[in-house]
Amino acid sequence: MNATVKVWDPLVRVFHWSLVLCFAVAWASADEWQDLHEITGYTVAALVSFRLLWGLAGPRYARFRQFVRHPRIVVEYLSDMLKGREVRYLGHNPAGGMMVVALLMGLGVLTLTGWLYTDLLWGAEWVEESHEWLANLLLALAGLHVAGVILASVRHRESLVKSMLTGRKRMPDETDVS
Repeated sequence: MNATVKVWDPLVRVFHWSLVLCFAVAWASADEWQDLHEITGYTVAALVSFRLLWGLAGPRYARFRQFVRHPRIVVEYLSDMLKGREVRYLGHNPAGGMMVVALLMGLGVLTLTGWLYTDLLWGAEWVEESHEWLANLLLALAGLHVAGVILASVRHRESLVKSMLTGRKRMPDETDVS
């Protein structure tokens, strides 16, 4: 059995899977079950708020300063990915970090438009359309995220889904970025 190291703390893992579930339920219930849609939307807002705080005060791999990288580094990493020579990161790789930021920002704006539509600007068509457009954009981003997880799992021969369940990843070697 390969040696492993703890990377994802329990709160990051509970946050991640709770967010997946709530976004899926909110998206699926949008036109069918308004009360459930609103409850899961507010839960998403609370989860995003928690993650923003945890990104500042949480353990090493939860912190934004550990995985939010300059756009030039993200572009270089994506270029290396296209060439099949990207290095393995113990935490989020630069593309994954960029996706975390994009998803958190998008979910923040999505929940804001949902709140505006239900509480302040009821009936404003532009708010409803913006909310629906953002939800579909975030669904596409989630699909890209899953594709990136699959690609990284195959390329680096480790299940990133398993690591988000257990919190553990394969020990880094001399070529990995920890």
